[in-house]
Amino acid sequence: MEQDLSRLDSATSKSEPTVALALGGGGARGLAHIHVIEALDEMGIRPVVIAGSSIGALMGAAMAAGLTGREIREHALSTVGHRGEVLNRLWQLRPSSLSEAMANGFRFGQLNIERVLKAFLPEAIPGRFSDLVIPLKVLVTDYYGQTERVCDGGDLRQALAASCALPAVFIPVKIDGRVMIDGGIYNPIPFDHLREAADIVVAVDVVGGPDGDGKTIPSRIDSLFGASQLMMQSIIAMKMKAGAPDILLRPDVGRFRVLDFLRAQEVLTATASAKDQMMRALSERIAHWRPDD
Repeated sequence: MEQDLSRLDSATSKSEPTVALALGGGGARGLAHIHVIEALDEMGIRPVVIAGSSIGALMGAAMAAGLTGREIREHALSTVGHRGEVLNRLWQLRPSSLSEAMANGFRFGQLNIERVLKAFLPEAIPGRFSDLVIPLKVLVTDYYGQTERVCDGGDLRQALAASCALPAVFIPVKIDGRVMIDGGIYNPIPFDHLREAADIVVAVDVVGGPDGDGKTIPSRIDSLFGASQLMMQSIIAMKMKAGAPDILLRPDVGRFRVLDFLRAQEVLTATASAKDQMMRALSERIAHWRPDD
């Protein structure tokens, strides 16, 4: 009987803490998330759940689908980080006729994000949430509802497209008849949806902020994106006051713009220290963790 109780105690006690991962939005700056995924791979840690907004949702989906950080890195560099490949894939997206263009919701100056993702996402990312190996929460913004929406079931690629529908660049995406835009607009780093999901919550902020000498008047487009960065950082600051994640990483992404995907290698090189920062911070947190924390 004592042996049976001993085995039961062993089975129910936790020797290692669980980890949840929140990956934030930031466009091309979100390539820095790859370092965090690689760090988790090397540590042999698999998150029990992942939440992501915008580029963070894409990176989170790749990890949730079973791709390693190295595989995600190689895919990014060979696609969005390669000028010839980007041009080739975008060229293949062109409508073959005016009727096709109208059927696909063509708008001058805006791209169909669902078609773009279809051309660039790894094939390993499935079409439905239920086919992922790690639970995933994708944050989108309900434009007219003026609120966020958490997508964690149904059509995965539609949710990813909505989460990445950056205003003025991509056409909004409809989900259940509702107009959805970039999830980072309302929730830049969705760590608040993971507070009770694991023992340790890790969040990665790649929003950045306007970068410059403090004197130069920014261009129209830089002003637009820079203002969005300031707005999102304000949201993050308020969320931190309400309850901060256990670990918050902020890779040095300030010098890069939201659409700097062709500078993928530069982004990865400039943010390489994020990997060691992640490993040190998580190792320290695990070392001091107690089951009753």
